[in-house]
Amino acid sequence: MAKPDNRADNEAHLQEHIDHTIANLQEAENYLNVHEDEISTDEKQAIEAKNDRRKDSINSFVAEKKDEAQQ
Repeated sequence: MAKPDNRADNEAHLQEHIDHTIANLQEAENYLNVHEDEISTDEKQAIEAKNDRRKDSINSFVAEKKDEAQQ
């Protein structure tokens, strides 16, 4: 038998995802600032691309959290 859909803690889980993704984004930006002269162009571009995806994820998590709050 399938479990019932328990959405009671979805907002809290989404906030955890937002916080964790922001922390990763900031850590990567700090890494770029400190090691900018030591890393290859390819590595820098890969980190920047990953950070762009992180920003998109944060926006999606925030939108989903707003949806959850309205339900």
